[in-house]
Amino acid sequence: MTLEEITGKIQKLADKHSGQFQGKANFKFDEGVVHLDDTVSPTVVVNEERDAPFAVKMTAENFNKILTGDLNVMMAFMSGKLKIEGDKGAAMKLTALF
Repeated sequence: MTLEEITGKIQKLADKHSGQFQGKANFKFDEGVVHLDDTVSPTVVVNEERDAPFAVKMTAENFNKILTGDLNVMMAFMSGKLKIEGDKGAAMKLTALF
């Protein structure tokens, strides 16, 4: 999965659930970074790291597994397949997107 595909999937999630997360996050993949800002309308999704209270680190493969339901977010976190840098409480709000 390319960074462009990842960005597109995050944009679709943001569009579908606009205003439900109401926060900022950076997603870090080997392929690059995606920043999500759901504090503005329309939601901003860009391929650069910006100020956010936390970052989610995972592989593109595990991200895709989460989206398809083949990997549970909590199991991914507990097994180290998904890592949170920064405010874990704010990161819990991301469940509104998934």
